[in-house]
Amino acid sequence: MRGGKMEITDVRVKKLNSDNRLKAIAAITIDECFVVHELRIIDGKDGLFVAMPSRKMPNGEFKDVAHPINQETRNMIESVVIEAYNNLEEEPTDQPSSASDASEDEESEEQE
Repeated sequence: MRGGKMEITDVRVKKLNSDNRLKAIAAITIDECFVVHELRIIDGKDGLFVAMPSRKMPNGEFKDVAHPINQETRNMIESVVIEAYNNLEEEPTDQPSSASDASEDEESEEQE
């Protein structure tokens, strides 16, 4: 086992345009060498949370295919994935206003 902590080196989030509780699907890269796909960002009663990839068993229950083995790692993954989701959500709404603000600033500087 190598020393040091596991690091999430990439997060990719695909937002879903749906009215149900499933808001997005994410993939994380760990230490630039291992990818976990199909993390689900779900809008629960206490806010957003990340569900690990799972498979439906013959008895109808869902069992995680990959998951953290301690709460510290689960919290770290969840915070990084939800932050990426929130940043993704902000881009479309912020982009037009910040783009127009920037052009207004440039125009006012040119006039001075």
